Amino acid sequence: MAWIVLVISGILETAWAIALDRSAGFTRLGPSVVFVVTLVLSMAGLAYALREIPVGTGYAVWVGIGAVGTALVGMFALGESASLPRIACLFLVVAGVVGLKFYH
Repeated sequence: MAWIVLVISGILETAWAIALDRSAGFTRLGPSVVFVVTLVLSMAGLAYALREIPVGTGYAVWVGIGAVGTALVGMFALGESASLPRIACLFLVVAGVVGLKFYH
């Protein structure tokens, strides 16, 4: 269960990062509210998962999911560069996250 919560929390990290960008420095109410709610849920999920998962592994997986998710949203929904080197680097992050889970 801890791993499922950790993955969901990582996805919520993507949501709060995108909402933070869309909040325009907290000048837009809707994205600012989404940011706060998803941030709290993401942190709460991380805290719950760290009851069973070592902090180094849990935090690295959480950040990895959030970073890859945010980069993918940037590339596919926000018009950021989707160059082959960027995609290759994201695959390396995913490989690291999978490795951390596998060797946990």
